[in-house]
Amino acid sequence: MKILVALTYYRPHVSGLTIYVERLSRALAARGHAVTVLTSRYDSTLLPEEKTDGVHIVRAPVIARVSKGVIMPTLSYLATKFVWQNDVLSLHLPQLDASGIATRAKILNKPSVLTYHSDLLLPFTPLNFLAGNIVEASNHVAAMLCDSISAYTDDFARHSRYLSKYLDKVRVMAPPVEIHQPTADAVSQFRSCHRLGERKPIIGLGVRLAAEKGIEYLLQAMPKILAKYPDAMILHAGPREAIGEAAYLAKLKPLLEQYGEHYLHVGTLDPYQMSLFFSACDISVLPSINSTETFGLVQIESMMCGTPVVASDLPGVRQPTMMTGMGRTVPIKDSPALADAILDVLDNKQKYFRPRDQIASMFSPDSLAQKYEALFEELLRKRVGRKVNK
Repeated sequence: MKILVALTYYRPHVSGLTIYVERLSRALAARGHAVTVLTSRYDSTLLPEEKTDGVHIVRAPVIARVSKGVIMPTLSYLATKFVWQNDVLSLHLPQLDASGIATRAKILNKPSVLTYHSDLLLPFTPLNFLAGNIVEASNHVAAMLCDSISAYTDDFARHSRYLSKYLDKVRVMAPPVEIHQPTADAVSQFRSCHRLGERKPIIGLGVRLAAEKGIEYLLQAMPKILAKYPDAMILHAGPREAIGEAAYLAKLKPLLEQYGEHYLHVGTLDPYQMSLFFSACDISVLPSINSTETFGLVQIESMMCGTPVVASDLPGVRQPTMMTGMGRTVPIKDSPALADAILDVLDNKQKYFRPRDQIASMFSPDSLAQKYEALFEELLRKRVGRKVNK
């Protein structure tokens, strides 16, 4: 099967969406499908076209940024070309260009599956307000035109202001998670490399520096944690800068300076290094504050490394700890509750431990690829059936 995957940002850009799509694309290619990813050349140093892990990547040139989005003047041509050349379309939202790509699939009679990763909530400015409304309108048009919609959890689908309008099209598919299983020596070397010494506990934070991640609420929870664990350290892995987040970084800077002795940002890590990161932590935290976070793949990665999680009680985000029992959830923007939950998990780690295989079996990339494959085949059969009936 020839599968076109379309999204605004692809790897090496780091986000839950890009990681999801990379894993899905690789898994589909490994199952023998011809996979093409159509995305933006958001960084001019990236190749316009390449093949990685069996996946053909095509990057449309970018002439301007609008908030967190990009303007790609040749995308219309490329979308028409690749929708025509492929059998099915896998469209990943939110995306400014979603309606145009979905329209081409409809006109060319190609089955399309929309995967909705998160709501789009931008800091208020007149430009962001306009951009947000345009993207939302485009995403709704795409939903009306597509054949099926994939969502991470039923919990998020029913609470999402977007997905709740299209529940008759929604198929729930658990997201793909994979992570290395490092040796104890490798984890020890990672700790030494980052001069963690005997610091305990290590509180992991595997997120972008973005407003929706709620990093300030973890920092504000530190006084209560430090009262019991004076050597506690937040170990933060993720990009040092995020598109459209300059104002948030300026707001966060005083807190980062205040807790500088208890905060270490190690930057963007590759997948193997992330396994070392989570294995080196005593607990990991996902303090997200709104529906731009719909699940949190890092929660499952942490759990597969044997590290329990405390996460926000948001639709979808609360599901990993509920499904596995390997952690707790807390109300959003509640630093005292966050501190209490972190202390509880740290003091009762055995209670929140589950075997790696038990977690991994729920979130296999190949299992997800099989589900997409079956859905694509079902939609293609319906297309053939309609032609025969005519």
